[in-house]
Amino acid sequence: MDECLSKMTYVIDSREQPTEKLKTRMAFLTPFVRETVNAGDYTAKTMLPSGEWFYVPAAVERKMNLGEIAGNFCGARERFRAEFNRASEHGIRLYILIEDSSWEAAYNGHYRSKMSPQSMIASLLTWSARYGSPILMCRKPETAGMLIRDILHYEMREALQKKIE
Repeated sequence: MDECLSKMTYVIDSREQPTEKLKTRMAFLTPFVRETVNAGDYTAKTMLPSGEWFYVPAAVERKMNLGEIAGNFCGARERFRAEFNRASEHGIRLYILIEDSSWEAAYNGHYRSKMSPQSMIASLLTWSARYGSPILMCRKPETAGMLIRDILHYEMREALQKKIE
């Protein structure tokens, strides 16, 4: 298991926009490759002793702020729902990571959207309950990079442990 963990490669969705914040997150995700990710924006893979790639059954769906996820809940809900259903069908746990945000901001309506705070909280917590998706928020891209790294590391460790048993 230690050898597989040491060979773990982070997979960053090729559709993630090349921003300064992405560069900051990438500094914590080494080594990495840019590929199309079917569910979420970040996942990880490792080479098994058999020589085959093993993808962790988890991914992180990153949002730049509460306003972006409000858009997913309001204007693009069906597409967003389809992504989570697809992940669920493939046994992939999706974490929702919202940058530049906090629960206090969500409860107080400190985001750019006409979505009410009550609707925002209801949507976030319903989504979490429906899909088993932990919702994490952070203020800095450095924290986002560390969270993505650590989530995928521990998810990989647990998945490899189950594979060994």
